[in-house]
Amino acid sequence: MLLLGCIKEVSDYELAISLPNGLSGFVPVTQISDAYSKLLTKQVAQGELLEELHSLPDVYSPGTLVRCIVTSIEKSADGRRSVKLSIDPKKVNKGLSSTALAAGMLLSGSVLSVEDHGYLIDIGVTGTHAFLPHQKAKNYIKAVKKGPDLKIGQNLNCLIVEVKNEGRVVSLSIDRSEVAASIATERQNWALSNLLPGLVVKARVQKVAPLGMKLTFLSYFTGIVDFMHMDPEKSMSYSPDQVVKACVLSVHPTARAVRLTLRPPFLHCGGAPRQLPGQRMGAVLEEATVKAFYKQFGAVFELDDGTLAFARLKHLSKTRKSFKPGAFKEGCKHKCRIIDYSLMDEMCVVSLKHQVIEAQFLQYQDIHTGDVVQGKVLSLKPIGMQVKVADGIRGLVPSLHLSDVILKQPEKKYNIGDEVKCRVLECNPGGKKLILTLKKSLVQSKLPVLSSYEDAKPGLITHGFVVCAREFGCIVKFYNDVKGLVPKNELGSEPISCPDKVFYEGQVLKVMVLKCEPQQERLLLSFRLSSKPGPEDKWKCTPKEKQEVKYPIGEIVDVKILKKKDNGLEVSILEDEDNVVAWIPTLHLSDFVAISKLLWHCLQEGDVLPRVMYLSDKGEHIILSRKSAVISAVQEEQVVRSFSEIQPGMLLTGYVRNVMPFGVFVEFPFGVTGLAPKVSMSDKFVTDTKDHFVVGQTVIAKVMSIDEEKQRVLLNLKVSECSSGDSAAESFALLNQYFKELKEIRDLLRRGEPSVCALVPGKRLHLVVQDVREDGSALFSGSSVTGLTVTATRYHLGDKNIAPGEKRKALVLHVDALTSEVYVSLREELLKQRP
Repeated sequence: MLLLGCIKEVSDYELAISLPNGLSGFVPVTQISDAYSKLLTKQVAQGELLEELHSLPDVYSPGTLVRCIVTSIEKSADGRRSVKLSIDPKKVNKGLSSTALAAGMLLSGSVLSVEDHGYLIDIGVTGTHAFLPHQKAKNYIKAVKKGPDLKIGQNLNCLIVEVKNEGRVVSLSIDRSEVAASIATERQNWALSNLLPGLVVKARVQKVAPLGMKLTFLSYFTGIVDFMHMDPEKSMSYSPDQVVKACVLSVHPTARAVRLTLRPPFLHCGGAPRQLPGQRMGAVLEEATVKAFYKQFGAVFELDDGTLAFARLKHLSKTRKSFKPGAFKEGCKHKCRIIDYSLMDEMCVVSLKHQVIEAQFLQYQDIHTGDVVQGKVLSLKPIGMQVKVADGIRGLVPSLHLSDVILKQPEKKYNIGDEVKCRVLECNPGGKKLILTLKKSLVQSKLPVLSSYEDAKPGLITHGFVVCAREFGCIVKFYNDVKGLVPKNELGSEPISCPDKVFYEGQVLKVMVLKCEPQQERLLLSFRLSSKPGPEDKWKCTPKEKQEVKYPIGEIVDVKILKKKDNGLEVSILEDEDNVVAWIPTLHLSDFVAISKLLWHCLQEGDVLPRVMYLSDKGEHIILSRKSAVISAVQEEQVVRSFSEIQPGMLLTGYVRNVMPFGVFVEFPFGVTGLAPKVSMSDKFVTDTKDHFVVGQTVIAKVMSIDEEKQRVLLNLKVSECSSGDSAAESFALLNQYFKELKEIRDLLRRGEPSVCALVPGKRLHLVVQDVREDGSALFSGSSVTGLTVTATRYHLGDKNIAPGEKRKALVLHVDALTSEVYVSLREELLKQRP
């Protein structure tokens, strides 16, 4: 099938073509012309750039009309169809023979070679030599502004000026005024087998219908003009026998169907359709008025600026079932979003789908470097992960960026279809290139995004990732391929003799800009961050030396809460005239993870926390702990201060730092860490490590072995191995501590949520049945439980049949203050027990 198309986008490897009726297709670089393909093959074979071979962006411009032929329609994995096209004259003009050529004919040609007096043109007709004199090309070259000469492979709209030797030699012109004035006539003997799109003809209206018109042209041809291709100014005024100027849009020789357009820009050859103003793409319009509805195609709308837009059927509603034709009567108004522009129809393409209107991104231009985006995993390949960010927008997460650490088997962490949160490292809309990262430390970073050398001001602190560590230092990369050097003397406060043993490729670190030369794209960096206070991070304000002297590890202090943050509390140390600011991570508020979360929930800014222990100043701020077991261990000197003090058989109190599939990492006061492998984690059989331990949990670990060379400690966490002898006393002490902290929480809750405090396990309540769920459980309400969710499971309803509105006696089983949920029982055997 032959079609007239308009170039929409040009990349190095293909032309994106706008086709009639809102469709689009692609011309691969191998389907430009024979001469262009030969140059490509030669360049690949020689392995060096050829002077005469120009890239597609050097030869083609968006907005140019081209004749295309459909070579194939491919269906992708997600069910989308992709139309592959060719603009090679040998394929487009295959219906023409040398004897059929006549003066005044208009056809496609491609530059074959540059000669002294003009150009040899490939018009795809066997046995015919076509020549274009310089004189007939100079005006066109001046207007197109693609250089002083035409380039090999350039596609041209050629007018035959003269035919010699029975069509064996033809002379051509591409002069814009001559081409624009040409009209196809009967004298040129066009047949259905060789009729070309792009020809302008005089036609007579035969029949007018709601969805279009039937025309006759060139004596015996009939063609159809559909509703999108009538002249919008005259669409209601066409009548039978009226003579109009029309342009051939498409020819289907086997189906013997010809489609035409009456839109003004196509009515003189070489014209160019109107473009959409850039700012309109993606615009959401509150009210678009229905002009016409066509049940097989879609609806035409009038937009706020008077222009017309088209929405395909599938874009009128969320699903086919939810589609209501009655909502698309003429004059109805709808909210829509411009999602595309069809150059061939000079119409916006809009969507009424809610998810499209609400979508954050519609095209690559909407995405900016540093944006955090949500995507879906499409595939995992050795090069990395392909992620779908939105319809038609795909990005690549290079294998280095799949995690903070290098993943040897990413398929174990990610599955196809998983939702992932990424950050944009690089976005090039022209090349449709989107590079993403999944490194948590980059995705969650609150530091400035460094995406150009101009932004790299001395003193700026940001996150970067190591791309190479050598004896001279580290090369660190940021966004948009900005990179800089951390010289050896700036790698740390202590000299580092072998950077490649300390730093690894892909490692995310905080760096400070020392010096930048944007013109030379040179950037000097440091891992030694300044201790000057920033507006957000007050705890940076005291130099480390002063802190270390003032608060040795194990020192007990009282603190006042300054600020509650997602993962901890920012506090000031009382009785300190310097107002030192410190940090208590949420998981260090208690030995028990559940109580840590409850305490964080109950505490308020201004509260005082007594007896908190100074734990470390690793990083940029003082870290404090309120874990009583850890505090006791330090005070009773049951700790190791360095790796050299560790001995096999020791029992040490620490806390879980990380839970991995192969085991648990435990950290102890003074910074020593060890690993409890899967086999030494529990007395029970371990299938999933996460079922046994959680991050932040306080544990007692037994040292199994030490590897001094690798500075590794192997631990045992089996309860049977980690008791010091009097296990009953230890258990009671732990339980006593748990209830003591629960009482503390209850006292804190009294001031904000007194109704929760009044409820204790074993208390009897009078409740009203509110609802009975499908799973058999029930919801209750009552004056004593206002604002709380009260539930009884199917088992705890006993054998009673209950209905909404009934009053019942119930017994409190458990109160979850964090979620404001109360679990009760209606079972007789529990209610009968004496309180």
